[in-house]
Amino acid sequence: MSAAAQMPEDWSGERGLRWLRDVDLMEAQLAAFGAALVDRAGIRAGERVLDIGCGGGWTTRRIGEAVGPQGLALGLDISPALVAEAVRRATGLPQVRFEVGDAATARPGGGPFDRLMSRFGVMFFADPPAAFRHLASLLAPGAQLNMAVWAEPRRNPWMMEMRRVVGAHVELPKAEPLAPGPFQLSDPDFHRALLEEAGFTGFDRQLLEQPMLVGGPGATPARAAAFALGAFSVGELAEAAGPGVLAAATAALEDLYAGVATDEGVPMDAAVWLLSARRQ
Repeated sequence: MSAAAQMPEDWSGERGLRWLRDVDLMEAQLAAFGAALVDRAGIRAGERVLDIGCGGGWTTRRIGEAVGPQGLALGLDISPALVAEAVRRATGLPQVRFEVGDAATARPGGGPFDRLMSRFGVMFFADPPAAFRHLASLLAPGAQLNMAVWAEPRRNPWMMEMRRVVGAHVELPKAEPLAPGPFQLSDPDFHRALLEEAGFTGFDRQLLEQPMLVGGPGATPARAAAFALGAFSVGELAEAAGPGVLAAATAALEDLYAGVATDEGVPMDAAVWLLSARRQ
């Protein structure tokens, strides 16, 4: 699979509602990558930070703790439902705020920002060059960018093996390189050129490879399979094909996960690029 072997993502509607339904499991699954992003960023007290694709606000709250009461952590997400949940979870952190908006065009209050951050929230733009030029315009000169994006599909069996298993039971869309999807920014040459064209300099990246617990710590193979098929768009294709196909795909995915399950859960290898750059 390359950049977009999946259905179009309606993050403002159904996709956002599915994320909200599984928000605690999703956050548990992604927590280690979010923590690595925040740690590598070296956020300073008093900074004004824009968090793109904030979802339920996990990273935004950690950013808020780092900037302290004199700073600002503003989470931006296109899903009204997720933003409402993020607001609810940020009680007691007055320096943390949230807004609903499409990051490709929105101009959130509180700018210009000292830093732009995103954990897996910038891979779904229809026009990435235009979107990143716009994001750069929200930043102060010299502002820092820190993002986590999925690395190349071959480095991410957590997704590729699920697709292989489900693809044996239902036809999956053909990959379209660089189309909106989890792997849109996975190619090292593409994401570097994209940021440089948008006016960022001092580019750096680090590859983080580690197992990811599908469905969070302690998930059984059955729970992990139910989570994965409910949370990711390939599961929607199995659902649409009918209950028989869904049941067969679920059983096959449970078998896959049973083969790797441990007392900690269902670990599958994952790889993430941690990107950093600075606005000129």
